[in-house]
Amino acid sequence: QVQLVESGGGSVQAGGSLALSCAASEATYNYYCMAWFRQAPGKEREGVAGIYRYSGSTYYAYSVKGRFTISQDNSKNTLYLQMNSLKPEDTAMYYCAAAEQLWVGYVCRFSDREYNSWGQGTQVTVS
Repeated sequence: QVQLVESGGGSVQAGGSLALSCAASEATYNYYCMAWFRQAPGKEREGVAGIYRYSGSTYYAYSVKGRFTISQDNSKNTLYLQMNSLKPEDTAMYYCAAAEQLWVGYVCRFSDREYNSWGQGTQVTVS
């Protein structure tokens, strides 16, 4: 499995911005979906934003659409998440993850069991 390391977390005031990065230990040619998930204490892990490794198409959770932007620089083996207009509800541990193409015609989605590589997480706190 590719090793993923998140960075960029921190504490910001509501309305502020924060940019997260996820560095992969090697090229992610064997992965089809790249995504950001988050988990707050006492809550289930939820998908935030995803991107297709090859096409660049993106998808977002309704709660962050219009505020967050996912992007990637495959030449640098890096995934990004730009977070704007942050709200206290965005407070959580943020994780990046990668999934292989499970079958022909597979559609990337927020199903964490389908992601086989995960980062250690980076904390985001909004007050």
